[in-house]
Amino acid sequence: MESQPMLENKVVKPKKIRSMNQKKRLYGILFILPAFLFIFSFMVYPLVYSFYMSLHDYNFVYDAKPTFIGLENYIEALKDKNFIVSLKNTFVFGTSYFVFVMVISLTLALLIFHTKRFNNFLSTIIFLPIVVPVSLSALVFLWILQENYGLLNHILGDVLNMPFLTYAWLNNGDTAMASIIGVSLWATIGFETILFLGGLQSIPRDILEAAEVDGASGFKRIFYIILPNLKETYILTGIWAILHGLKVFVEPMVMTDGGPGNSTLVLYQEIYYTAFTYFDMGYASAMAYILGTLALVFSLINFYINRTKEKA
Repeated sequence: MESQPMLENKVVKPKKIRSMNQKKRLYGILFILPAFLFIFSFMVYPLVYSFYMSLHDYNFVYDAKPTFIGLENYIEALKDKNFIVSLKNTFVFGTSYFVFVMVISLTLALLIFHTKRFNNFLSTIIFLPIVVPVSLSALVFLWILQENYGLLNHILGDVLNMPFLTYAWLNNGDTAMASIIGVSLWATIGFETILFLGGLQSIPRDILEAAEVDGASGFKRIFYIILPNLKETYILTGIWAILHGLKVFVEPMVMTDGGPGNSTLVLYQEIYYTAFTYFDMGYASAMAYILGTLALVFSLINFYINRTKEKA
């Protein structure tokens, strides 16, 4: 009779464990459910539906329902002059922005890293523009670069008495694109600098001290010790710069509206106009997928190059 409770305990205990595990699973599901619903509603579903739309001809103002046309939207994009021009301008901006932001931010990070006395102060000053909304930065520089009443031409012409240096900065295709690149650099370079500074500060002290003992100082220490130890940082900053370069929208939209002509029309603008001015959602979705594919390809190339260097 005494052994019966022991047997009952052996039978009941696994059931209790299973019940507790089921409750834990239920609680876990309940905790991740809001995040899952958010990601599905605002990322997964729009991504899948936009691909579905890219295979259809659909004007949401005039058409009752989408008409399946296969890959015709993608083929049409390769023949569209506006798409080709916007793609070219996006590459010009993206390439220039990538090169300048990587070089300048790395240089600034190195200067801050070696200027130990004002490290925090300089980091704060360089990072400050990132807290200003990009649209506000674009509006401020739109005023600064205006031909007739802009601050830059006022300083050059009236204050410094050098009117020959004044220029219609936003009314010429070359200087307009250069101005947009400059504004984008000013607005975002602080973020890249902080990323590089974090990478520099993560380099073990004993490696830097050993380099100094071995006589590697100055530029030798930078090129042979510091830069090779920033491979992970190159991947992170490179992907961020590529995405920003290809997805630029606010600066050209606010400052030039794609002009003069189409000289600063970028791919994101062309997608926006196609979708919300001409209401051609199918064609706009196809262009958006082309842009997304380009961003993915260039990010993977950046990742592969830096990983290959790391293995070498």
